[in-house]
Amino acid sequence: MLAVPPNHYGYFGPVGTFTHQALLTLPALPDEPTPYATVGLALQAVRDGDVAAALVPIENSVEGGVSATLDNLTYGEPLRIIREVLLPVQFTLFGRPGTHIDDVRRVLTHPHAAAQCRDWLANKLPQAIVTEGGSTAAAAAEVADPGSRFDAAICAQVAGELHGLIALAPGIADNPDAVTRFVLVSRPVPVGPATGADKTTMVLFMRDDHPGALLEILEQFASRGVNLCRIESRPTKKSLGDYCFSVDAEGHVDDARMAEAMMGLHRVCRDVVFLGSYARADLTESIIRHGTSNQEYAAAATWLRKLRG
Repeated sequence: MLAVPPNHYGYFGPVGTFTHQALLTLPALPDEPTPYATVGLALQAVRDGDVAAALVPIENSVEGGVSATLDNLTYGEPLRIIREVLLPVQFTLFGRPGTHIDDVRRVLTHPHAAAQCRDWLANKLPQAIVTEGGSTAAAAAEVADPGSRFDAAICAQVAGELHGLIALAPGIADNPDAVTRFVLVSRPVPVGPATGADKTTMVLFMRDDHPGALLEILEQFASRGVNLCRIESRPTKKSLGDYCFSVDAEGHVDDARMAEAMMGLHRVCRDVVFLGSYARADLTESIIRHGTSNQEYAAAATWLRKLRG
């Protein structure tokens, strides 16, 4: 294995993807980051020590969670989310020079991009066949090949321009306010300090399937005043109908309310996969309900010690 700088990064590539664009927003990148063809390869590079960390997409405001990322973080050698990045996402239809939009019959793009432009495609290119591929940047590279069977690619502005394509239709996303969330993932490291505007990401496995099993999990958060900003079920891949739950909770593992909730989860769940506590990219501070602040938890513990004494 080649030695790499301790802060060399990887990302879900190729060059020109939205992930690449999001990574470039991070300050003081030490060198040119390494692209990987899939989310799995990017995260495996972290596990293998080929890169110090990798940026991968985890959630989109239109399409929800990115299954490849959620599953890869859940299983295998432990990884840790150390940062998140939010990127507004907009798409452009690009073609080879000389192509007119009326000539487009075959379009190549990523599945999430296709979903986010579904209505526009149905209205403007009802005759076109849309093929879903690995990434929007790869779609741009394919369409740039003069021998390609595809007439156009739906991709980011940077990818189309990088491959010498021309914009046939800009701003084609059905939701102009769409945002994709990315996470920077490293091997397990000490958790950074709480900021007051934090998230904690976990994967929760039910001990067994019974009435109220999910309610038992949710009660661990609700009774301690911890709000969830994302929860989704994912198959455990063991048997049909067996699911785990990937969650983002508002707060930090050093917050008393979050620590108490996690201890409760440890008691009622078969397994709790801790994926990290980190600062929120939108800087939204947690709303602390009465009775759930660190000071109030500390006062309650002091009161209990006095009773026992």
